[in-house]
Amino acid sequence: MKCRCLLVLITVLLVISGIQFSYAATIGLSSRTASPNSDVTVAGSGFVAGEMVTLSLDKKIVAAAKADEKGSLEAVIRIPRTASPGEHGLKASSPLSGDTSSLTIVVGANWPMFKNQTSRLGSNLLEFIINKTNAPNLELSWVGLLGDLVDLSSPAVVNGVVYVASLDGKLYAFNANGCGQFACNPLWTGAMDTEFSSVSSPAVVNGVVYVGSEDHKLFAFAAAGCGHSTCLPLWTGTTGGAIDSGPLVANGIVYVGSEDHRFYAFSANGCGRSSCTPLWTVSTGAGINSAPAIANGVVYFGSQDGKLYAVNANGCGSLICKPLWTAQVGQSIFGSSPAVNGGIVYIASFIESDFSSSKLYAFNANGCGRPTCQPMWTAPAGDFVSSSPAVANGKVYVGSGDDLLYAFNANGCGQSTCSALWRGEAIGEQAGLLSAPTVANGLVYVGENNGMVEVFDANGCGDSICLPVTQLPTNNEQIVSSSPTVVNGTVYFGSADEQSFPMGRLYVLKLFQ
Repeated sequence: MKCRCLLVLITVLLVISGIQFSYAATIGLSSRTASPNSDVTVAGSGFVAGEMVTLSLDKKIVAAAKADEKGSLEAVIRIPRTASPGEHGLKASSPLSGDTSSLTIVVGANWPMFKNQTSRLGSNLLEFIINKTNAPNLELSWVGLLGDLVDLSSPAVVNGVVYVASLDGKLYAFNANGCGQFACNPLWTGAMDTEFSSVSSPAVVNGVVYVGSEDHKLFAFAAAGCGHSTCLPLWTGTTGGAIDSGPLVANGIVYVGSEDHRFYAFSANGCGRSSCTPLWTVSTGAGINSAPAIANGVVYFGSQDGKLYAVNANGCGSLICKPLWTAQVGQSIFGSSPAVNGGIVYIASFIESDFSSSKLYAFNANGCGRPTCQPMWTAPAGDFVSSSPAVANGKVYVGSGDDLLYAFNANGCGQSTCSALWRGEAIGEQAGLLSAPTVANGLVYVGENNGMVEVFDANGCGDSICLPVTQLPTNNEQIVSSSPTVVNGTVYFGSADEQSFPMGRLYVLKLFQ
């Protein structure tokens, strides 16, 4: 008892004398994972009051902050745009006291939904690893095992997990870095109705994965899974037809089209029940499998009635809304999804009686002041275009059923009808390109139903017909309609291997080291 009282007395005397105990300096992060060119908040404690503390990422000073009277600090650091994916060291140092604290932050870009952005540009400006020189060194790193073919569904990659749907009616979640073996099982699967297939591309936003199914439902799953191999949805949204469209998530709303001739808007947070009804809908003249895009408060989507629809993203205050304007685009928009860039909406269509009359259309995103609008310009795009255009670096790219990739000037040509800048053709067997192109670091990736993903120089080759820089093959499967996701020096796309059970495959390619 005497020793304890003596210790308390010494402590009180030291505090009265102005002598304070120092505690080990520590720092923490608002998020241990971050994308290039994003901001992360660093909070620290245990430093000497009033001292300046420098923050270094990989030994390079990126910020400085002054500790308050309690020895705490807060600062925002920006992850460099060119930061490579993987672990990076973050260190806080005080030259006055010599206090230091270190931790690691994992850097990696995300690809949260079909064509990456809510405007559906299909580009990745944060890819710096794969380029024109080393692309031929891409090789198969590992495969994810799924129950059936991945048809049209395109992978989403968020916070180290890749999500994709399959014709067996399930959502699959894999570790984006594989499992240490060539063939990997999923981290978990999302239970939908396995009697119905899914060709919808998942969207991952705020910890929730949204995906459609042909059993007339929109499914919402926890992106982190449920701790079991099979997970039930958080909630479902019911429509009157199959959902082939890839959901769009923006401003707390999930937008998706259905084959029942309606476009739906659901609350992204659900409704507090297992089954939810829509906030509002828009009726069309035919089914919708075009994935919507959004820009400046307007949602755009195509329908099989051959019309492009522009809708107020906030609805109309009623359960049934009318479009702001529409445009007749050929006879049918089957699968092609709009891309919005620089005040222009791009979408492709075809005429059922003459597939050779397929075109790319460019419209003023603000409409024309009338209920029905005409295009700013059009461009012939071969046969039966169901590919979705991608926009990057002043060019528009779209695949065609005539086995070619088309590249156009995104600003048109000063005339009502424009020609391609160049066209891309596969080496060897030719087949239709149903996939949406992906543009990353000067390369265009597009799936072709010859069992390959073609990789072209985004600037062309100086001729009217260009051959690919490289071709990325599948094993024993021709269908490659899944659009490639290119992120963190890795290419992901879905397909199958018909000679190996289970046949569904997520193909993952990296540079050969």
